[in-house]
Amino acid sequence: MDGSTIDIMLLAPLAAILSVLLFWFIQLVFIQGQKYLLEKIRKKHESFCRFTNFLGILFQTICQALGYTITKSGISEVQISVNYGKVAPKKQKKGIFEWISNAFLFIGPFFIPAFLLLICLYFLIENVFNTIIPTTLLELKYTFSGQLTIFSINVYEFTADFFNFLFNIELFNPFHLGFLFLLIFLGLGIRPSYLGEKKIDKIDFKYELKNIWQLIIYKPMYLVLLFLICYSFFYISLLLDQVFYTSLFLILARLSIISIVALFISNIIQLFIIAVDNIENRKKIIPYLTIPFAYISLRILFFYIKTPMDKSISLLMMIFITILIVYILLKYKGDKFKTKRKIKRLKDKRIGEKQNE
Repeated sequence: MDGSTIDIMLLAPLAAILSVLLFWFIQLVFIQGQKYLLEKIRKKHESFCRFTNFLGILFQTICQALGYTITKSGISEVQISVNYGKVAPKKQKKGIFEWISNAFLFIGPFFIPAFLLLICLYFLIENVFNTIIPTTLLELKYTFSGQLTIFSINVYEFTADFFNFLFNIELFNPFHLGFLFLLIFLGLGIRPSYLGEKKIDKIDFKYELKNIWQLIIYKPMYLVLLFLICYSFFYISLLLDQVFYTSLFLILARLSIISIVALFISNIIQLFIIAVDNIENRKKIIPYLTIPFAYISLRILFFYIKTPMDKSISLLMMIFITILIVYILLKYKGDKFKTKRKIKRLKDKRIGEKQNE
């Protein structure tokens, strides 16, 4: 068996698997950042944190219910609240069915909620599910380097189209606005269930990895079986000379990208809340009002001043104006504090001089 045969038979299928694992790991990093930021704003925004907690538990409950449905265990009871979610199966199946159900519970929230947004993008962006294979890679498409290159090119194309849509989103369009809210809710709800009524420090990045590791070592043969299925699917695609294998893992990669972007936006929102909290009480409302006022004003302006990039300019200018307003208010607070401190020092100095006289 020569090097090329080993590459095609053993290494090539790993390219897509390792790429998806990398994206999943990036999701975990962003989720840890989200946990940190939610803890920062928890005292002043308890209701907001409870809402994100509810979203997280809702996603987990849906994934667990879906797992029981696919394994034909049935669902006898569903309970969900701000701090608790439970799905009870009709039949308590063991073996591989139990393993699949647990996989949906622990891994499902990273991908399944994003699938709804991917379906929405199918109607908003062209060629969402297309797989591009450059002509220069036709002879190498079933090698490790070829698979990795094809995977990277398609991920880049989807990411570019996704960001182009986001930067040109029309907030006056109800479909675009609805998608944006779904994206924000997804970012706020991807496994933030570590925020209940009581703070639980142990549920963090390591805790997530521990759950996945326990799932793996519980029945390692099931993981080996999963790899064998993936390799078999790759070989079938190879024999049929189709891109079924790559297309499947590209869907998982697209779901991860959507989740990562959603988490990034949710982290930005929480940083914005932290910044606004440092503004004086009566002026905290100003940055929140600036967002719709700036966007509406800019859209009206560009209605009369025609430009091909009016939507993206309106969005970016709205963000810039909001940041500028927050900066000015924070600086005003700092300057005011410094002025009061100087006045106090001056008064103390005068009092000291009078006492010396």
